[in-house]
Amino acid sequence: MPADVIHVDRYTSGLVGPSLGMLGPLRPGGHIVTQTPPGCWSPMITPEFHGGHEVTVPVAIEGAQIGDAVVLYLEHVQAASDVSSSGVGSAIDGRYMGDPFVAKRCQNCGAESPDSYIEGIGPDAVRCRQCGAPASPFNFRHAYTCVLDREHGVALTVPEDVAAQTAANARQLHASPEHAKAHSILSFAAGNMPGVVTRVMPFLGNIGTTPSCDMPDSHNAGDFGAFLVDAPHEYGMSRDALLRHKTDGHMDCAQVREGAVLICPVKVDGAGVYLGDMHAMQGNGEVAGHATDVTSDVRLRVELIKGLSLDGPILLPVMEDLPPLARPVTAPMRAQALALAARYGADIPLEDNA
Repeated sequence: MPADVIHVDRYTSGLVGPSLGMLGPLRPGGHIVTQTPPGCWSPMITPEFHGGHEVTVPVAIEGAQIGDAVVLYLEHVQAASDVSSSGVGSAIDGRYMGDPFVAKRCQNCGAESPDSYIEGIGPDAVRCRQCGAPASPFNFRHAYTCVLDREHGVALTVPEDVAAQTAANARQLHASPEHAKAHSILSFAAGNMPGVVTRVMPFLGNIGTTPSCDMPDSHNAGDFGAFLVDAPHEYGMSRDALLRHKTDGHMDCAQVREGAVLICPVKVDGAGVYLGDMHAMQGNGEVAGHATDVTSDVRLRVELIKGLSLDGPILLPVMEDLPPLARPVTAPMRAQALALAARYGADIPLEDNA
Protein backbone atom coordinates (compact mmCIF):
# COMPACT_ATOMS: atom_id res chain seq x y z
CA MET A 1 0.00 0.00 0.00
CA PRO A 2 1.63 3.29 -1.05
CA ALA A 3 2.33 5.72 1.78
CA ASP A 4 1.43 9.41 1.93
CA VAL A 5 4.48 10.24 4.08
CA ILE A 6 7.75 8.34 4.49
CA HIS A 7 10.17 9.26 7.27
CA VAL A 8 13.76 8.24 6.45
CA ASP A 9 16.34 7.78 9.21
CA ARG A 10 18.75 5.33 7.58
CA TYR A 11 21.74 6.11 5.36
CA THR A 12 23.87 4.30 2.80
CA SER A 13 27.47 4.82 4.01
CA GLY A 14 28.65 6.43 0.80
CA LEU A 15 26.91 4.53 -1.99
CA VAL A 16 23.92 4.91 -4.31
CA GLY A 17 22.59 2.30 -6.71
CA PRO A 18 20.06 -0.46 -7.40
CA SER A 19 21.55 -3.03 -4.99
CA LEU A 20 20.80 -0.87 -1.95
CA GLY A 21 17.06 -1.44 -2.15
CA MET A 22 14.36 1.17 -1.52
CA LEU A 23 11.86 2.20 1.10
CA GLY A 24 8.22 2.75 0.16
CA PRO A 25 6.59 3.02 -2.21
CA LEU A 26 5.45 6.61 -1.80
CA ARG A 27 2.38 7.69 -3.73
CA PRO A 28 2.85 10.61 -6.15
CA GLY A 29 1.93 13.75 -4.23
CA GLY A 30 3.32 12.29 -1.00
CA HIS A 31 6.11 13.63 1.18
CA ILE A 32 9.59 12.46 2.20
CA VAL A 33 10.68 13.76 5.62
CA THR A 34 14.24 13.26 6.81
CA GLN A 35 17.37 14.52 8.49
CA THR A 36 20.53 14.08 6.42
CA PRO A 37 23.98 13.80 8.05
CA PRO A 38 26.87 16.12 7.15
CA GLY A 39 28.59 15.15 3.92
CA CYS A 40 32.07 15.66 2.46
CA TRP A 41 34.69 15.90 5.19
CA SER A 42 32.90 13.70 7.74
CA PRO A 43 32.49 10.71 5.36
CA MET A 44 35.90 11.48 3.83
CA ILE A 45 37.72 10.83 7.12
CA THR A 46 35.68 7.68 7.87
CA PRO A 47 37.61 4.67 6.49
CA GLU A 48 34.62 2.34 6.12
CA PHE A 49 32.83 4.68 3.70
CA HIS A 50 32.96 4.16 -0.09
CA GLY A 51 31.88 7.68 -1.08
CA GLY A 52 32.16 11.28 -0.03
CA HIS A 53 28.63 11.72 1.36
CA GLU A 54 26.16 9.98 3.67
CA VAL A 55 22.85 10.12 1.81
CA THR A 56 19.46 8.70 2.71
CA VAL A 57 18.29 5.21 1.79
CA PRO A 58 16.32 5.80 -1.45
CA VAL A 59 12.53 5.93 -1.58
CA ALA A 60 10.53 4.24 -4.35
CA ILE A 61 7.79 6.30 -6.03
CA GLU A 62 4.68 4.36 -7.00
CA GLY A 63 4.37 3.97 -10.77
CA ALA A 64 7.79 5.44 -11.62
CA GLN A 65 9.40 3.57 -14.50
CA ILE A 66 12.56 3.99 -16.53
CA GLY A 67 12.02 6.90 -18.92
CA ASP A 68 9.76 8.85 -16.55
CA ALA A 69 10.69 11.84 -14.39
CA VAL A 70 9.97 12.76 -10.78
CA VAL A 71 9.41 16.30 -9.54
CA LEU A 72 10.83 17.23 -6.13
CA TYR A 73 9.25 20.25 -4.43
CA LEU A 74 11.63 21.42 -1.69
CA GLU A 75 9.09 22.61 0.85
CA HIS A 76 11.35 22.74 3.93
CA VAL A 77 15.15 22.80 3.72
CA GLN A 78 16.90 24.00 6.89
CA ALA A 79 20.20 23.44 8.68
CA ALA A 80 20.13 21.64 12.03
CA SER A 81 23.79 21.93 13.12
CA ASP A 82 25.18 24.56 15.48
CA VAL A 83 28.76 24.17 14.20
CA SER A 84 30.41 23.16 10.93
CA SER A 85 33.96 22.68 9.71
CA SER A 86 35.60 22.50 6.31
CA GLY A 87 38.61 23.60 4.31
CA VAL A 88 41.06 22.54 1.66
CA GLY A 89 43.01 19.36 2.21
CA SER A 90 45.12 16.64 0.71
CA ALA A 91 45.07 12.85 0.55
CA ILE A 92 47.59 10.88 2.59
CA ASP A 93 49.69 8.49 0.52
CA GLY A 94 49.43 4.87 1.61
CA ARG A 95 45.93 5.19 3.08
CA TYR A 96 43.93 4.55 -0.08
CA MET A 97 43.98 2.76 -3.44
CA GLY A 98 43.32 4.96 -6.46
CA ASP A 99 40.67 7.22 -4.92
CA PRO A 100 40.74 8.26 -1.24
CA PHE A 101 37.00 8.96 -1.30
CA VAL A 102 36.20 5.39 -2.33
CA ALA A 103 38.91 2.84 -1.51
CA LYS A 104 40.41 3.57 1.90
CA ARG A 105 42.90 1.33 3.69
CA CYS A 106 44.94 1.31 6.89
CA GLN A 107 48.55 2.15 6.14
CA ASN A 108 49.71 0.32 9.26
CA CYS A 109 47.91 -3.06 9.15
CA GLY A 110 46.71 -3.06 5.53
CA ALA A 111 43.01 -3.51 6.35
CA GLU A 112 40.74 -2.31 3.55
CA SER A 113 37.90 0.05 4.52
CA PRO A 114 38.47 -0.82 8.19
CA ASP A 115 36.05 -0.06 10.99
CA SER A 116 37.27 2.93 12.95
CA TYR A 117 36.72 5.03 16.05
CA ILE A 118 37.49 8.50 17.41
CA GLU A 119 40.19 8.98 20.06
CA GLY A 120 40.83 12.54 21.21
CA ILE A 121 40.80 15.47 18.79
CA GLY A 122 42.95 16.65 15.90
CA PRO A 123 44.09 15.13 12.59
CA ASP A 124 45.04 11.77 14.16
CA ALA A 125 41.72 11.34 15.99
CA VAL A 126 40.37 8.74 13.52
CA ARG A 127 41.83 5.34 14.41
CA CYS A 128 41.74 1.91 12.77
CA ARG A 129 39.78 -0.47 15.01
CA GLN A 130 42.03 -3.39 14.07
CA CYS A 131 45.38 -1.88 15.01
CA GLY A 132 44.74 1.55 16.55
CA ALA A 133 46.80 3.49 14.01
CA PRO A 134 45.66 6.86 12.57
CA ALA A 135 43.45 5.96 9.61
CA SER A 136 41.91 9.03 7.95
CA PRO A 137 42.96 9.14 4.28
CA PHE A 138 42.65 12.95 4.28
CA ASN A 139 44.10 15.82 6.25
CA PHE A 140 43.44 19.55 6.24
CA ARG A 141 45.95 21.96 4.75
CA HIS A 142 43.99 25.13 5.57
CA ALA A 143 40.66 24.87 7.31
CA TYR A 144 38.16 26.45 9.66
CA THR A 145 35.47 25.79 12.22
CA CYS A 146 32.31 27.85 11.79
CA VAL A 147 29.63 28.49 14.44
CA LEU A 148 26.08 29.12 13.21
CA ASP A 149 23.28 31.36 14.45
CA ARG A 150 20.56 29.68 12.42
CA GLU A 151 17.78 31.89 13.78
CA HIS A 152 19.40 35.09 12.53
CA GLY A 153 21.16 33.60 9.49
CA VAL A 154 24.71 34.51 10.54
CA ALA A 155 27.86 32.40 10.85
CA LEU A 156 31.37 33.10 12.18
CA THR A 157 34.68 31.25 11.97
CA VAL A 158 36.41 30.75 15.33
CA PRO A 159 40.01 30.38 16.60
CA GLU A 160 41.65 27.06 17.41
CA ASP A 161 40.90 27.14 21.14
CA VAL A 162 37.17 27.48 20.48
CA ALA A 163 37.39 24.86 17.72
CA ALA A 164 38.96 22.48 20.24
CA GLN A 165 36.01 23.02 22.59
CA THR A 166 33.55 22.15 19.83
CA ALA A 167 35.63 19.11 18.83
CA ALA A 168 35.14 17.63 22.29
CA ASN A 169 31.37 17.63 21.67
CA ALA A 170 31.45 17.02 17.93
CA ARG A 171 28.45 14.77 17.25
CA GLN A 172 26.06 16.83 19.37
CA LEU A 173 27.08 20.21 17.92
CA HIS A 174 27.08 18.79 14.40
CA ALA A 175 23.60 17.37 15.24
CA SER A 176 24.57 14.05 13.67
CA PRO A 177 21.43 11.88 13.31
CA GLU A 178 21.18 8.83 15.55
CA HIS A 179 21.91 6.32 12.78
CA ALA A 180 24.62 8.34 11.00
CA LYS A 181 27.90 6.42 10.89
CA ALA A 182 30.43 8.99 9.65
CA HIS A 183 32.80 10.61 12.14
CA SER A 184 32.21 14.34 12.60
CA ILE A 185 34.90 16.51 11.02
CA LEU A 186 34.54 18.83 14.01
CA SER A 187 36.87 16.34 15.75
CA PHE A 188 39.79 17.78 13.76
CA ALA A 189 39.45 21.15 15.61
CA ALA A 190 40.43 23.30 12.61
CA GLY A 191 40.92 27.03 13.22
CA ASN A 192 43.17 28.55 10.55
CA MET A 193 40.99 31.52 9.56
CA PRO A 194 39.03 32.97 12.52
CA GLY A 195 36.85 36.08 12.33
CA VAL A 196 35.15 35.54 8.96
CA VAL A 197 31.46 36.54 9.02
CA THR A 198 29.03 35.08 6.50
CA ARG A 199 25.37 34.27 5.92
CA VAL A 200 23.55 31.00 6.57
CA MET A 201 21.76 30.01 3.34
CA PRO A 202 21.32 26.21 3.44
CA PHE A 203 20.87 24.01 0.37
CA LEU A 204 21.21 20.36 -0.63
CA GLY A 205 24.36 19.45 -2.54
CA ASN A 206 23.32 15.91 -3.51
CA ILE A 207 19.67 15.17 -4.25
CA GLY A 208 17.99 13.19 -6.99
CA THR A 209 17.28 9.67 -8.17
CA THR A 210 19.14 6.38 -8.04
CA PRO A 211 21.64 5.74 -10.86
CA SER A 212 21.30 2.52 -12.81
CA CYS A 213 24.45 0.95 -11.34
CA ASP A 214 26.06 1.11 -7.90
CA MET A 215 28.51 3.97 -7.48
CA PRO A 216 29.89 6.26 -4.77
CA ASP A 217 27.24 8.85 -3.91
CA SER A 218 29.63 11.78 -4.33
CA HIS A 219 30.57 10.52 -7.81
CA ASN A 220 27.02 10.52 -9.21
CA ALA A 221 27.86 13.41 -11.51
CA GLY A 222 29.42 14.05 -14.88
CA ASP A 223 32.30 16.06 -13.43
CA PHE A 224 33.34 14.38 -10.17
CA GLY A 225 32.30 11.03 -11.59
CA ALA A 226 35.25 11.27 -13.97
CA PHE A 227 37.39 9.87 -11.13
CA LEU A 228 35.58 6.54 -11.61
CA VAL A 229 36.72 6.19 -15.22
CA ASP A 230 39.17 3.27 -15.39
CA ALA A 231 39.70 3.48 -11.60
CA PRO A 232 41.51 0.48 -10.01
CA HIS A 233 38.86 -0.17 -7.31
CA GLU A 234 35.59 -2.13 -7.57
CA TYR A 235 33.52 0.90 -8.61
CA GLY A 236 35.69 1.79 -11.59
CA MET A 237 33.90 1.99 -14.94
CA SER A 238 34.29 3.22 -18.49
CA ARG A 239 33.38 6.76 -19.51
CA ASP A 240 30.45 5.46 -21.56
CA ALA A 241 29.14 3.53 -18.55
CA LEU A 242 29.37 6.60 -16.32
CA LEU A 243 27.42 8.72 -18.80
CA ARG A 244 24.80 6.00 -19.20
CA HIS A 245 24.22 5.24 -15.51
CA LYS A 246 24.61 8.55 -13.64
CA THR A 247 21.66 10.75 -12.68
CA ASP A 248 23.71 13.83 -11.66
CA GLY A 249 22.37 14.05 -8.12
CA HIS A 250 25.62 15.62 -6.89
CA MET A 251 25.27 19.17 -8.24
CA ASP A 252 26.53 21.35 -5.36
CA CYS A 253 24.29 24.09 -6.72
CA ALA A 254 23.41 26.71 -4.08
CA GLN A 255 20.05 27.32 -5.75
CA VAL A 256 18.78 23.84 -4.73
CA ARG A 257 17.24 25.36 -1.62
CA GLU A 258 13.89 25.80 0.09
CA GLY A 259 11.19 26.70 -2.43
CA ALA A 260 13.03 25.36 -5.48
CA VAL A 261 11.70 22.58 -7.72
CA LEU A 262 13.89 19.82 -9.17
CA ILE A 263 12.83 17.55 -12.06
CA CYS A 264 14.91 14.37 -12.08
CA PRO A 265 15.36 11.45 -14.49
CA VAL A 266 14.16 7.95 -13.64
CA LYS A 267 16.83 5.39 -14.59
CA VAL A 268 15.61 2.51 -12.39
CA ASP A 269 12.03 1.41 -11.76
CA GLY A 270 10.74 3.17 -8.65
CA ALA A 271 13.08 6.16 -9.20
CA GLY A 272 14.77 5.81 -5.79
CA VAL A 273 14.73 9.38 -4.48
CA TYR A 274 17.65 10.12 -2.14
CA LEU A 275 19.22 13.24 -0.64
CA GLY A 276 22.09 14.52 1.46
CA ASP A 277 25.20 16.73 1.53
CA MET A 278 23.59 19.89 2.93
CA HIS A 279 25.80 22.97 3.02
CA ALA A 280 25.08 25.86 5.39
CA MET A 281 26.22 28.26 2.69
CA GLN A 282 28.24 28.34 -0.54
CA GLY A 283 29.09 30.80 -3.27
CA ASN A 284 28.39 30.37 -6.97
CA GLY A 285 30.24 27.09 -7.32
CA GLU A 286 32.15 25.01 -4.77
CA VAL A 287 35.49 26.50 -5.80
CA ALA A 288 37.35 25.34 -2.66
CA GLY A 289 36.26 21.76 -3.33
CA HIS A 290 34.27 21.70 -0.09
CA ALA A 291 31.80 23.84 1.83
CA THR A 292 30.23 24.04 5.30
CA ASP A 293 28.59 20.63 5.66
CA VAL A 294 25.77 20.38 8.19
CA THR A 295 22.90 18.16 9.23
CA SER A 296 19.65 19.05 7.47
CA ASP A 297 15.95 19.02 8.26
CA VAL A 298 14.09 18.40 4.99
CA ARG A 299 10.53 17.89 3.80
CA LEU A 300 9.89 17.45 0.10
CA ARG A 301 6.85 16.59 -1.98
CA VAL A 302 7.24 14.18 -4.90
CA GLU A 303 5.19 14.13 -8.11
CA LEU A 304 5.54 11.86 -11.14
CA ILE A 305 5.65 12.81 -14.83
CA LYS A 306 5.13 9.84 -17.13
CA GLY A 307 7.13 9.61 -20.34
CA LEU A 308 9.45 12.57 -19.72
CA SER A 309 12.86 11.11 -20.52
CA LEU A 310 15.77 13.15 -19.13
CA ASP A 311 19.50 12.57 -18.92
CA GLY A 312 19.95 14.81 -15.89
CA PRO A 313 18.02 17.12 -13.57
CA ILE A 314 16.21 20.36 -14.41
CA LEU A 315 16.26 23.02 -11.68
CA LEU A 316 13.48 25.59 -11.29
CA PRO A 317 14.97 28.04 -8.78
CA VAL A 318 13.17 30.39 -6.43
CA MET A 319 12.40 33.84 -7.81
CA GLU A 320 15.19 35.57 -5.89
CA ASP A 321 17.81 33.34 -7.52
CA LEU A 322 16.82 34.31 -11.07
CA PRO A 323 18.57 37.21 -12.85
CA PRO A 324 16.20 40.22 -12.91
CA LEU A 325 15.53 39.97 -16.65
CA ALA A 326 14.67 36.26 -16.34
CA ARG A 327 11.96 36.78 -13.73
CA PRO A 328 8.32 36.38 -14.81
CA VAL A 329 6.38 39.52 -15.70
CA THR A 330 4.23 40.67 -12.77
CA ALA A 331 0.64 41.94 -12.89
CA PRO A 332 1.73 45.58 -12.33
CA MET A 333 4.26 45.26 -15.17
CA ARG A 334 1.55 43.90 -17.49
CA ALA A 335 -0.71 46.85 -16.63
CA GLN A 336 2.12 49.27 -17.38
CA ALA A 337 2.83 47.48 -20.67
CA LEU A 338 -0.84 47.71 -21.70
CA ALA A 339 -0.81 51.43 -20.92
CA LEU A 340 2.37 51.79 -22.98
CA ALA A 341 0.75 49.92 -25.89
CA ALA A 342 -2.32 52.16 -25.71
CA ARG A 343 -0.17 55.29 -25.71
CA TYR A 344 1.29 54.26 -29.06
CA GLY A 345 -1.90 52.79 -30.51
CA ALA A 346 -0.58 49.23 -30.48
CA ASP A 347 -3.57 46.89 -30.22
CA ILE A 348 -1.69 43.67 -29.51
CA PRO A 349 -1.95 40.74 -27.09
CA LEU A 350 0.81 40.52 -24.51
CA GLU A 351 3.09 37.53 -24.28
CA ASP A 352 2.16 35.36 -21.31
CA ASN A 353 5.38 34.34 -19.57
CA ALA A 354 4.30 34.33 -15.93
